[in-house]
Amino acid sequence: MGEKEDSLHERKDVKKIEAILFIAGRFLDLKELVALSDLNPLTIKEILALLEKEYQERDSSIKLVRKNNLWKMDVDDEHSYLANRLATGSSEFSGAERETLAIIAFKQPIKQSVLVKIRGNKSYDHIKRFFELGLIKKKKMGHTYELSLSEEFYNYFNVSKEGTVSGR
Repeated sequence: MGEKEDSLHERKDVKKIEAILFIAGRFLDLKELVALSDLNPLTIKEILALLEKEYQERDSSIKLVRKNNLWKMDVDDEHSYLANRLATGSSEFSGAERETLAIIAFKQPIKQSVLVKIRGNKSYDHIKRFFELGLIKKKKMGHTYELSLSEEFYNYFNVSKEGTVSGR
């Protein structure tokens, strides 16, 4: 392949990853990106770095968010209120996950053991995911953990600690 063909092929790969991130609407790990794109992990990492740089350089309202080796396309902070206004539900979290997170938010601090009694064993998976995303804090308390919301929770959902939406 010539240089022009290589460049076109690389651009198609970038567009493929960009489309996957856009359509997913949630955090994806490298394994999922490989499975969905049929590209190798090194190429995907290069593309993610390129997309992140492109969005920053063109002062885009879209940004690439990375948390603990998970990636997602999102709206920049300045325009997040629009996304919140348009969203009727969250494709990021299942209904069960939203209910678990709501209980943590309402009852914080709450013991993990109490939350599991309320929500069932599936809540262990929810807690793990929320912790990986940085939405909750875990503090060891005997044989269990005390769970509470992190600062990232308030930033992520664009709300203040008093419960009002910011940025308006």
